[in-house]
Amino acid sequence: MEKIVVEGGVSLKGEIFISGAKNAALPLMAASLLTDQPLCLHHVPALSDVSRMEALLAQHGVDVQKNAAEKTLTLQASIITNTVAPYDIVSKMRACILVLGPLLARCGEAKVSLPGGCAIGIRPLNVHIESLRSLGAEIDIEGGYICAKVSSQGLRGAHIAMPLVTVNGTENVMMAAVLAKGSTIIKNAAKEPEVSDLAHCLNAMGAKISGIGTDTLVIDGVEQLGGTTHAIIPDRIEAATYAVASAITHGDIVLRDVVFDDLFTFWNHLSKAGALIEAMPSAHNPAFSDVRVRMPGEIQGVDMMTEPYPGFPTDIQAQFMALMTLCNGAAMITETIFENRLMHVPELCRMCADITVHKTSTLVRGVKELVGSHVMATDLRASVSLILAGLAAKGTTTVQRIYHIDRGYERVEEKLRQCGAVMERVPTEA
Repeated sequence: MEKIVVEGGVSLKGEIFISGAKNAALPLMAASLLTDQPLCLHHVPALSDVSRMEALLAQHGVDVQKNAAEKTLTLQASIITNTVAPYDIVSKMRACILVLGPLLARCGEAKVSLPGGCAIGIRPLNVHIESLRSLGAEIDIEGGYICAKVSSQGLRGAHIAMPLVTVNGTENVMMAAVLAKGSTIIKNAAKEPEVSDLAHCLNAMGAKISGIGTDTLVIDGVEQLGGTTHAIIPDRIEAATYAVASAITHGDIVLRDVVFDDLFTFWNHLSKAGALIEAMPSAHNPAFSDVRVRMPGEIQGVDMMTEPYPGFPTDIQAQFMALMTLCNGAAMITETIFENRLMHVPELCRMCADITVHKTSTLVRGVKELVGSHVMATDLRASVSLILAGLAAKGTTTVQRIYHIDRGYERVEEKLRQCGAVMERVPTEA
């Protein structure tokens, strides 16, 4: 076990290159199960969640070739040797559910453990299950496993109206539908950039998906998919996190290789909080932007409500709350996606933040300063919000249970140290 120790009070200045998106990488890796041809992914982030997905796919029979130096991953499922996704892997990561749709489509059966991951609330597995049933799958829950099979007729296209927006649910059904007979229409589909990234990759593999980026996806099933080479999009959540790091320390950071428009709502809120945001063409890739973020004056209170894309991302709620603890005035922050995603509040209050919780809303009254303390991470985004608070706090902050942060942030202490942060990862005392 390790912890991160942060010495606050340093104004961060420098540049940070944004890694490939975790939330895009995992479904793209699962898509390798749909073909016997190689799928080569570039810009793969070095994260514990990616390693877990590698292990899961390997036990399904996927040949996994990794080049860490070049950040590439080549996956080839020539023969799927096992259609069971076991508890010991799936219980540690929610995104393992994404093998369900591909295994059903390719093999006609799957047995996937009920997933784990961050304890941030109930997530809609029933939407995955009911949507796959609409495609003709027979699904039961037995002994903690989702047991699914397809009749000899195979999966069949269907009109599916999702009762709520779910990113993984949309991705699972989309991957199953690409090999189904006939046409599938998914209404109320998630519009997140990571969903679009998966759809573009599937089309490059031979799928026929239209309506990408909208809430209505039309998928015409094909007989088989081939391989392709695909570059994972930059991680918009990581970019937003380091933008907050610049703002909360009154710093000046340039974020390299960002898809600027994917964070439109976040930039709007950060600008209202007083940040100066300047986007310019990337020096490395014309498809991306380099974004300079500065906070020259006082942080202003800004109300915020999380919503599905293109609204304010729930994955940036904790980071934005950390920023608002030091605002001039107050901010009302409302979480509408996950009912249990406010567990960072008590930890921020240990650092002398002034936060009042009422159901899924929090009233954050700005304080003059945060004070370093011993705090404990409860989930991935909560862990980084505590590091952000520690960067701005007076004194030393020690963040325990940082294994959460390694699930979604690549080399977090290294990236922040290169901008002047005083922090280190040390072993936790027995």
